Amino acid sequence: MVPALAVADALRADGHAVAFIGGDREEARLVPEAGYELHRLRAQGLSRTNPLKAARAAGMAGRAVCRARRLLRDLAPDAVMGGGGYVAGVVGAAAAGRRIPLVLTEADSHLGVSNRLLHRRAARVCLGFPIEGRTEPTFRVTGRPVPPPDRDRTAARAAFGLPDGAPTVLVFGGSLGARSVNEAAVDGLADLAVDGRAVAVLHATGRRDHADLVARYPERAASAPGPDHPGDAPGPYRLYDYLAPLSRALAACDLVVARSGGSIAEVTAHGRPAVLVPYPHAAADHQTANARWMEREGAAIVIPDDALDAGGLRDAVVGLLGDRERLDAMAAASARLARPDAARAIADEVVAAAR
Repeated sequence: MVPALAVADALRADGHAVAFIGGDREEARLVPEAGYELHRLRAQGLSRTNPLKAARAAGMAGRAVCRARRLLRDLAPDAVMGGGGYVAGVVGAAAAGRRIPLVLTEADSHLGVSNRLLHRRAARVCLGFPIEGRTEPTFRVTGRPVPPPDRDRTAARAAFGLPDGAPTVLVFGGSLGARSVNEAAVDGLADLAVDGRAVAVLHATGRRDHADLVARYPERAASAPGPDHPGDAPGPYRLYDYLAPLSRALAACDLVVARSGGSIAEVTAHGRPAVLVPYPHAAADHQTANARWMEREGAAIVIPDDALDAGGLRDAVVGLLGDRERLDAMAAASARLARPDAARAIADEVVAAAR
C-alpha cells in the first residue's frame, strides 16, 4: 500500500481523481485514512499446496472479476494502475477486458504472478528494481514509490527523546514483524555501548510478537511519538508494536536492521546503512535479491536468516557503529540508490496511458 498511496498522492496533487479497489488487509485502514474512497473485493491467493483451497480461490476470483467489471463500469476510469497482488490481478484482468489502459507496478526484484499474467496487456510495467530480460518498451525501471523522506533529523530525534550523540539503531520487520529478527535483536542488542556511549534501539516488533516481547521485557515497553505528544523514553532499548510514519524513525537512526522487502526503498530514500536479513520464504527468494543489490552497491551487509543469531547480530552492529568512516560510506551508497521521483514517474505513466 505504501507505493500505491505515494502514486495516488502524486496524481491527486495534479488534480486527478483517484479511487481504490482493494481487499480487507491493510488497505481497509490506510486508504480511508489517506482520504481516498475504497471499494472492496473478496479475493485470495491461489494455494500451491492445497487443491481444495486453490479451487475455492479460483471460484472466488471468478466472482471478483465480475464485481470488478461492474465497479469499473460505474467508476469509468481513464486508466487503471495495478499495485501487485491478487486483488490487482482481478481488477487488472477486468480492466483489460474492458479495454481500459492498464499500468502495472512491481515493487520487488521479480514479477509476481498477477504481473506475469497481465504484463502483455499493459501500456507500461514500472519496476522497483532492474529485472533481467524485462526491458523497454514495456518495462521501465522507475524505482519503488515511497512517501517523501523526513529530512529533519534533529526534530525526529527529539520526538523519540534520544540523547545528543547517542548512536541509534532502528529494528523492524514489517507490520506483522519478523520473529527471527525480533529474537536476535532483543537478545543481542541490549546494553550496547560504542566508544563509551550507550546505543539506543528503536525496535518495531510488529503486532504478532509485541505482546509476548513486552511481557518478557516490560521495562522496554514504549509508546511511539504522535503528532501531539512525544514518545516516552523508558531506556535505551524501546519496544514498539509499529512505528508510523516509519520516516521519522529512519530520520532519527544511524543504522537499520531489517528484512529486505519493499521497505528498503524507504531506507535508501533516507540514506541509511543497513544490516539486512532476507525472509527466506519470500516468493522467488526476492528478498535475497533485494538485499544483495544493496550489498553490491556498498549500502548494506547481509546475514542469511539461517545464520542469524544474537551474537552475530551484535558483532555486526557494534562493528559498523564503531567504524564511522565505513558507516558514512555505506550511508552515501544507500543515498545513491534512492529514487526520490519514483511516485512522480509512475503517475506520469498513468496519465500518459489515460491520454
